Amino acid sequence: MSLHLRYGATGSDGFTVEVTPEAAGWAYSSLRVLELAPGGSATFGTGDSEAIVLPLSGACSVAVDGRSFELTGRADVFARVTDFAYVPRDAEVTVTSEAGGRFALPAARCDRRLEAAYGAAEDVSVEIRGAGSATRQVNNFASPDGFPCDRLVAVEVLTPDGNWSSYPPHKHDEAHDGEAVLEEIYYFEIGGSPAAAPGFGYQRVYGSGVDELSEVRQGDVVLVPRGYHGPSMAAPGYPMYYLNVLAGPHAERTMACCDDPDHHWVRDSWESQETDARVPMCDAWGAR
Repeated sequence: MSLHLRYGATGSDGFTVEVTPEAAGWAYSSLRVLELAPGGSATFGTGDSEAIVLPLSGACSVAVDGRSFELTGRADVFARVTDFAYVPRDAEVTVTSEAGGRFALPAARCDRRLEAAYGAAEDVSVEIRGAGSATRQVNNFASPDGFPCDRLVAVEVLTPDGNWSSYPPHKHDEAHDGEAVLEEIYYFEIGGSPAAAPGFGYQRVYGSGVDELSEVRQGDVVLVPRGYHGPSMAAPGYPMYYLNVLAGPHAERTMACCDDPDHHWVRDSWESQETDARVPMCDAWGAR
């Protein structure tokens, strides 16, 4: 099975992307992307997985467990950091959008049923990571310290055009000090001039029997069941966004990873470099 998944038209249920644990060949992580026309609505069950309703473009209301959350959302993933709604396992969820939009549903199989909750955009920690041409922005909306989930970990990464992120390459496929076993999904959106040809970038995954270099475009997905992953390369002229979804067997949520030892030295080089002035690219109040 290729780790690079390219999706086409919207399905009858409104989902343009649907990665289940069964389809990925693993046990925990999943992702769906819901596309709604103006005035559109979709109702679905969460089953044995907790999830987050994360606006990629547009606003929506989320009804779950007798509560309703109004999400302001955003024009697109580069416009601002967004608010979101956490929905628990074993729930029926209805997402409605007056003006239409696109909404990601990162999810993870879990044991505990937590309460539905709202996540405010201004509470999302925005981190600048790396330096020089490896500078990128991480929106820690559901990192282990960012928001209380049972098993799900999810963050957004914004990479200015021409920069590399997810670098140095790293892995999380063994359980030992400083590394955890995690199944990871990368979902990509690409920016740039609307008049230009469709933008693109590249994603590398290698080691542990895996060896792939994928050209990624708008709406593509790359699965990381094992091995080193990175860099994620944004082509000049085309800023890159990706949503990372992670989960694994550990009782405690973590993002612990181990760098490829051949490239770990790159981290030390950042001390003598300035961060890219284009980062952060946006915050909860809009694009910079």
